Amino acid sequence: MDTTETTSPKSEITALLRAWKNGDSNAPDKLIPLVYRRLYNTAQHYMALEAPGHILGNTALVNETYLQLAKMRNVDWQDRGHFFATCAQLMRNILTNYARSRLFQKRGGLGTTNTFDENREDHHNSNAQIIAIDDALRDLATHNERMSRIVQLRLFVGLSVDETAEALGISDRTVRREWQSAKVWLLREMDRGKRSGK
Repeated sequence: MDTTETTSPKSEITALLRAWKNGDSNAPDKLIPLVYRRLYNTAQHYMALEAPGHILGNTALVNETYLQLAKMRNVDWQDRGHFFATCAQLMRNILTNYARSRLFQKRGGLGTTNTFDENREDHHNSNAQIIAIDDALRDLATHNERMSRIVQLRLFVGLSVDETAEALGISDRTVRREWQSAKVWLLREMDRGKRSGK
């Protein structure tokens, strides 16, 4: 996978998403080099929440996401925003599954051998934080799907307000308003989770 920065017209990405949607099996391979830098930046946002020594790195997380994307068939890609939000969701799923597995093992699950010291408190906190974020975002999606997509595009994909508005086909003002509401909602939910011992 080419890791160089590639600038491409947004229309080319949209055209490849349409081709993928219409069954072009070559479209995913053509698309990935065009969006790699954005996916890598998304991986960096996620990995910043992880403790040092995580088994996955930025590149590994992007590659695992690509493998998950390659398995997807007949996806009804709506737009670039939908694509990037889906990638962010896949990354969340990969890291959340990993975190849940680590916490399960730490609590006496399968007793497998680990490549790092899981008794370190920072690993436990990191895993718990990833799970808390995932739980809060899942709850937000059931409450307001568009708000959830805004959070994923702004926080994890790193799109600007303007880019998010364009990707979702809404106004900048709507993005700003819902972004603020989503942050308040997520902080409240995560705080509630901490207090209830989730």
